[in-house]
Amino acid sequence: MKKLLVGLLVAALVLASVGTLFAVVASFRDSGRAPSDPGADETPSQSQSPESGATDPPTPELEPFYSQSLEWESCEGSHECAQLTVPLDYAQPDGETIELALLRVPATGDREGSMVVNPGGPGAPGNDYAAAADRVFRAPLLRAFDVVGFDPRGTGESAPIDCLTDERLDAVRAFDPDPDDAAETSEFVALSKEFGDGCARLSGDLINHVSTIEAARDMDVLRAALGDDQLTYFGASYGTKLGATYAELFPDRVGRFVLDGAVDVSLDNRQLSLEQAAGFETALRAYVQDCVDTAADCFLGDSVDEGLATISALLDDIDADPLPTSDDRMLQVGNAFYGLVMPLYVREYWPLLSTALRSALDGQGQGLMQLADIYASRSSEGYADNSAEAIFAINCLDDPSAVTVEQVDEEIPAFEEASPTFGSVFAWSLTGCSTSQGRTTEEPLTIDARGAAPILVVGTTRDPATPMKWAEALAAQLKPGVLLRRDGDGHTAYNAGNECIDTAIESYLLDGDVPADQTSC
Repeated sequence: MKKLLVGLLVAALVLASVGTLFAVVASFRDSGRAPSDPGADETPSQSQSPESGATDPPTPELEPFYSQSLEWESCEGSHECAQLTVPLDYAQPDGETIELALLRVPATGDREGSMVVNPGGPGAPGNDYAAAADRVFRAPLLRAFDVVGFDPRGTGESAPIDCLTDERLDAVRAFDPDPDDAAETSEFVALSKEFGDGCARLSGDLINHVSTIEAARDMDVLRAALGDDQLTYFGASYGTKLGATYAELFPDRVGRFVLDGAVDVSLDNRQLSLEQAAGFETALRAYVQDCVDTAADCFLGDSVDEGLATISALLDDIDADPLPTSDDRMLQVGNAFYGLVMPLYVREYWPLLSTALRSALDGQGQGLMQLADIYASRSSEGYADNSAEAIFAINCLDDPSAVTVEQVDEEIPAFEEASPTFGSVFAWSLTGCSTSQGRTTEEPLTIDARGAAPILVVGTTRDPATPMKWAEALAAQLKPGVLLRRDGDGHTAYNAGNECIDTAIESYLLDGDVPADQTSC
């Protein structure tokens, strides 16, 4: 979930990094998951013989990349790792190259093929997602598929984008994402400039070549290296945008595609932010409603409106007077925001949010800080990955549009109407790409995936990060799109406790059974 790194860190979506979230939610969800086998054979499996035509390049200049063989080595127990070479700039295939980190979890049963996966972000390391396959995917998929993850260019271990030191990134995350006065606005602008300048200085030409289009091109090189004539793919959150982009570029290579927690790829940054603000407001109201309905005496108040007022007042108090935590940091309002929105991604997180809010109301900030740190992949030893930096570079390359600080006031009324709690924060996020120095060489796409096989687009009715209407829109935009609805809370639908959803997705991936369009579960 990476956008309430608002304003300073993003210019678009809080598209949850499902990869960041699975580590916590795994402790809550047990049903249907195959246990890890620590005694599994650690000898790397052999590469499969390429299917006919699998390695045919789209242009002759790309033949060296499409004909490469992957050298898998044992890593992280029973997993396998390899490197994939791709051009930095596809317009100059004879120029500089970069290496993409891959991780494969071999099928536990009769192998049917490879399933490439992406957890979202943008910026989340895909290898972490694949490494947690036994917690993310259910046993039927694990038996049939090698689960293959890759860190998209600019992320994780794949030529990672770098913008700030850990100390300065802490400062950005902690700062008020909704400046209150001229002094805070000046500091907001200075931090934003420091971030943008740092990305350009520390990342060089890479900053111009981490677009979603280039990541989709990489994914086709990966397909060829895996020896598959068609790609089987499971993308979550931003991973749905990546998958839809691939389907537009390579429709004849689309096999069975699941796009879960779908993004409306037709919207610009402003509209995405506005609708996402509304999505988080819906999720927060659902959380408070649950407290009011299930607790004899909800600690937030006796009604949803009272509960929202309690939360808003708490954020105001933290803004004025940060709370102590168990380490040397103080919980400032920026991290309080991130700690509040992170648990809205998964309904099973709601008890964690209640515990953190109770503690904050009692004057202790550790609970919200821990949730904010999970959101940002931060531990006591620093940041585990560069997702907070990569999201800025990728989003701003895809859509560099931004408003000026002076224009934010004009945007706030519409955003506060959509989200009284979060609206102003999202309005300020529209300034995010004003300091980005990346410039893409790729031409924008109109995505309809004409000519591709059926693509399963999945949405959840009260998804905070990717509202249901986005799934409906993407399914309509994709000529082969088929919509599957989950009635529920939280971000993404698969393996969230809805057997109807899980069976429909697994039957499609395993047997090619396409559910009826507009199926609801």
